[in-house]
Amino acid sequence: MQTETIKPETKARTKEQKAPKTQTPTNKTWNLMELTSNQVAEILKKTDVVLIPTGSCERHGHHLPLGCDSFQALTIASRAAAKAQVPHTNVVWTGYSPHHMRRPGERTGTITLRGETLRRLYYDIGRSLIYHGFSKLIYVNYHGSNIKVLDDVLRRIRYETGAFVACYQHSLERQISLIKDLIAKGREDETLWKHSTWHAAECETSMMLRYNPNFVQMETAVADTAHAPAWLGDRFKKVDGTATVEFEGAENIWMPMDHYEYSDSATIGDPRAANPELGEALFERMSDHLADFARAVKDIKTEIKERDWAERTW
Repeated sequence: MQTETIKPETKARTKEQKAPKTQTPTNKTWNLMELTSNQVAEILKKTDVVLIPTGSCERHGHHLPLGCDSFQALTIASRAAAKAQVPHTNVVWTGYSPHHMRRPGERTGTITLRGETLRRLYYDIGRSLIYHGFSKLIYVNYHGSNIKVLDDVLRRIRYETGAFVACYQHSLERQISLIKDLIAKGREDETLWKHSTWHAAECETSMMLRYNPNFVQMETAVADTAHAPAWLGDRFKKVDGTATVEFEGAENIWMPMDHYEYSDSATIGDPRAANPELGEALFERMSDHLADFARAVKDIKTEIKERDWAERTW
């Protein structure tokens, strides 16, 4: 085996060569996974805000990829991070989706975390970031069901450390005030959110067409509606994907239901009018709003009472 001969350097390196100046990655990346520790240290001199995008890996109709929520969360968080000049983590790519598992052996691919597992994951990520100097955590959540199990862990982080902690929820489903003008098209409010903003419908499909059209199979897209599970009987109604049902005119009953019991195709709405131009407009509107929120959070005064995390091994 031939060995390479290494020639000694003829001149000593200057101090500048030994320790190159660290550049804050303006207009390059704000993703912690793509930054060096030196770059993170430089960023922390200027801001203590960090975004943590969270999503899911679950069935989205017949036509969208399982990672739809995660791709949306990462895109919106990364755009907002660049606009607000704050870092973000990589996306927490799976979440709380027990209702999307369907029956055993049905081969749909959904991956779910148990509530306890997800709480531990969010907690450990948050405590790690606080340990290093971040004081304001914004979990950018684009899977609505994650929030069902997270209130206690976000409160625990705040109560233990004094950090600012918030969960920035998506602007879809019934929370459409931010994007209403982009999707109205003359429709009434009720028709609008039923048609456009629910699971695998026009908005999510448009965003995925903008993100990567190769991930979308529009030839399999169908329009569909939600309905009350058949086993409840005729006195119950259901209009969307919330965990509630309507009984005798009142929508005040919350019960655990599997998605396939009230949505035959895992699509609630009509994806067929989706287009990448709408997807771009949605990404920009949502990331603008998140960036504005992150800038506002920069000005919130926080007092960290505990950064150390002695329990980090178990």
